[in-house]
Amino acid sequence: MTFAGDVPEGAYVRLMKANFDRLIDGAAGAARASHEALGKRVPELALLISCVGRKMVLKQRVEEEVEGVRDVLGAGAALTGFYSYGEISPFTPDAKCELHNQTMTITTLSER
Repeated sequence: MTFAGDVPEGAYVRLMKANFDRLIDGAAGAARASHEALGKRVPELALLISCVGRKMVLKQRVEEEVEGVRDVLGAGAALTGFYSYGEISPFTPDAKCELHNQTMTITTLSER
């Protein structure tokens, strides 16, 4: 068995089974949350950072993830991004930063 990171001896691990539709829906949900944070402004640029683990699971369906984001943000938003090996961020405002894995984070930008 291969793990993506160090696992200390005696540690407990949890195995997951991927659900493709939920992964794709999750990307669209992240786009909605990022879009809503702009208020009434229209997103002009979106930076998509997806965990490489999602790409390994979704394979060819990774395009559907980007299409879902496009559907939410609209054709006017320029999309760019890259794959990471996890993200370090708070999960909610005022929370401490933690490592997140198998995630897609989206930052949307708009000029006033």
